[in-house]
Amino acid sequence: MRALTTTAVTNALVRAFPASSLQAYALKQLVLFCGAVLFVWLLSTTYGLDLSAGFF
Repeated sequence: MRALTTTAVTNALVRAFPASSLQAYALKQLVLFCGAVLFVWLLSTTYGLDLSAGFF
């Protein structure tokens, strides 16, 4: 399901912006930045949380 959603979003972005477009490059950078922010947020929210095998 997750792969299907990712593929659908990627295909929509490819159709919306041509490969040589400056807007596509800016959008790609924005998506990468948002992903990095979400990753850091996830790390900061789980700081100190016991995520060992016994936790689950």
